[in-house]
Amino acid sequence: MDQPNTHTGLSPDQLDHSAPTPLYHQIFLVLREKIRTGEFPANSVIPGEQELAKLFDVSRITVKRALNELAAHDLVSRHRGRGTVVTASAALPQVHGSFDNLIESLKTLGLETEVEILETSDGPASSIVADLLDIEPGSPVQRAVRLRKLSGEPFSYLVQYMPADIAARISRQDMETTPTLVLLERIGAAAHEAEQWITAVAAEPPLAAHLGLDPGAPLLRIERVMRDKSGRAVQLLYAHYRPDRFKYHMRSNRKGGSSAWKSEG
Repeated sequence: MDQPNTHTGLSPDQLDHSAPTPLYHQIFLVLREKIRTGEFPANSVIPGEQELAKLFDVSRITVKRALNELAAHDLVSRHRGRGTVVTASAALPQVHGSFDNLIESLKTLGLETEVEILETSDGPASSIVADLLDIEPGSPVQRAVRLRKLSGEPFSYLVQYMPADIAARISRQDMETTPTLVLLERIGAAAHEAEQWITAVAAEPPLAAHLGLDPGAPLLRIERVMRDKSGRAVQLLYAHYRPDRFKYHMRSNRKGGSSAWKSEG
């Protein structure tokens, strides 16, 4: 039997009346996050329109639009006399990465997910790509665009560049079925070290469409260069992750008895 949620953790403070984002969409985002994190678990009944209007201190019409938006995203189903019920498929799994053992973590991530190759092409390296791969501008590289999924739902959009001589030894079929780091090991170009930069960006329309998000939604962007044991750059990756489906973990500790800190990984 479906049970109502009695501890909602909802309040007017979670809304920004001065923001350009409509209040109903802000409420949608707040409720969606609680569904994603399991605070409102699958098959539970979330508070009704009247209660939510009181909790958020907004009109019932505003709440109704938010609930309709949740239903449109298949996060809830609405039933007369029964209320608004969280759908069984709403709480999507989340992928966890780790800086503590980055390369092994990335291998595991590749094994636990599926990949769709959107496009591949060969061409000259731009000055930016060449600089990151430590090659001459105009050197031949392969560009591959991939969409990574978990449980059939997209969670990352990846644009990869590889030196042409390395990419030539990896088939498209292999890219669809085997993690890239495993493929690099097979061809004798195993990743030995990684350098990466992480930031937050807003999803541009084409990217948002691939990831099932609204344009302008926040994304976690990672730029990563992998190098083999000799120090040669073997892969440059621009990755965009849905923050509701991907989390990075890092552990830091002091170096000896000094006041300096170091990050493990």
